Amino acid sequence: MASDHRDHPSGSPATAHAPCAALIGWRWLALLYDLFPALGQWFAVGVLSLALHGGEPVRADTLAGWLELAALWSVTGGYAVLSWRHGGQTLGMRAWRLRVTAPDGSRPGWRALMLRYAVATASLSLAGAGFWWAWFDRDRLTWHDRASGTRMRREARGR
Repeated sequence: MASDHRDHPSGSPATAHAPCAALIGWRWLALLYDLFPALGQWFAVGVLSLALHGGEPVRADTLAGWLELAALWSVTGGYAVLSWRHGGQTLGMRAWRLRVTAPDGSRPGWRALMLRYAVATASLSLAGAGFWWAWFDRDRLTWHDRASGTRMRREARGR
């Protein structure tokens, strides 16, 4: 049986311990799992927002509402980008053995990871179109993989 070495970072034949491209289902499961730490962060932002406004809720159609939305997006992005930069994984990705890397398997740079988060946000806001794109992409890459020059790989068990 011929081995497929497209997904191995070194370009050499894949082995039992070599990471392979993460399928869309694993990505969605990790994203669902990561909703739980995000909810905690959003709760903290909401409490801070309430405290800053004397216990009154912030209306969405005001400057304060837009600032609160920006804070929610920023803390979630901070969590994702810091997790990807320091270990390549969020909590949800650890559960499913997924890791964000540069195409050569090394750790991606800050700029690439911030771009990844921004494009993934746009993708999610379009009903996940950039995620679903991976079904049609010849390399199984999402929009945020392509735009940022990063890859998500699934590691073998026991690694």
